[in-house]
Amino acid sequence: MREFGYERVYDVPGAVALLGADPDARLLGGGTNLVDLMKTGVERPARLIDVRDLPLDRIEATQDGGLHIGATVTNSDLAAHPEVRRRYPALAQAVLAGASGQLRNMATVGGNLLQRTRCGYFADPAQPCNKRVPGSGCPAIKGEHHNHAILGASEQCVAVHPSDMGVALAAFDAVVSYETTDGSGELPLAAFYLPVGDTPHLETALPPGALITGITLPSAPVAAHSRYRKVRERASYAFAIGSIAAALDVRDGLVRDVRLAFGAVASRPWRAREAERVLAGGPASADAFAAAADAELAAAEALPHNGYKVTLLRNLVVAVLTELSELTEEAAR
Repeated sequence: MREFGYERVYDVPGAVALLGADPDARLLGGGTNLVDLMKTGVERPARLIDVRDLPLDRIEATQDGGLHIGATVTNSDLAAHPEVRRRYPALAQAVLAGASGQLRNMATVGGNLLQRTRCGYFADPAQPCNKRVPGSGCPAIKGEHHNHAILGASEQCVAVHPSDMGVALAAFDAVVSYETTDGSGELPLAAFYLPVGDTPHLETALPPGALITGITLPSAPVAAHSRYRKVRERASYAFAIGSIAAALDVRDGLVRDVRLAFGAVASRPWRAREAERVLAGGPASADAFAAAADAELAAAEALPHNGYKVTLLRNLVVAVLTELSELTEEAAR
């Protein structure tokens, strides 16, 4: 591991000033992704700025009925918060589906958003990787890619974003707040992650030197009727091979509101807007759910060994929406 400097900060202006003054510095929250990449030599920061003690560890209700989540809130505290569990149960379920209890105790919300989109080739400095060394190639396309992207990828990169939390945040229109030396700003999560295109090494739209300070979830009554479902190759300690965050409001057999997002299918959490469009105002039936999934997945471009994800996501959509439909109809009676 390369020798590096270390500084702990206690206020946001101090953190932003240090980060802005040193382009080779990295922010350290829980370190559950960054430190691993430092050990393998993929990340080589000159300085770590420890932000764990910043006063950004609260979850508070907003005036419109949503929630604001501070960037240093741990994943464990997020999943356990009673208002998160009541208003956005899919978010709590998504967080609990990720990693292990020990990692959730350390990992922060801001750090979760910034974990690298990656695969085994990215994590191995002996292999070429356009994310790590732009222009070196993407060996996954002709190599091991059974858990790689089927949506929104390019010839430059087919890795998938690993976050479970991010999938639920995408479904509920989360907004990311940040600070820089030039002032504060906001980015909707829909615009936070950049398309892969020809620059897969550029992952977010955050300006240089930005510090994430929090995430705001707008009021969404439909989110109270939500679920997160994750499929993985072993029962724990594994990334998803397909996941879904879904919320549904059904009245008299018709879809009044629906939110859908997919995980493990793209370089970013994938909001299934075409599926939502197809479902809006229509019947809440298994056939309709399948048709909506097919409409969303029509754009899928599978590689030779990951085409199973199309069927997997279709089945997840039908199963989870059917479950939610039955629950919401029962609650309405």
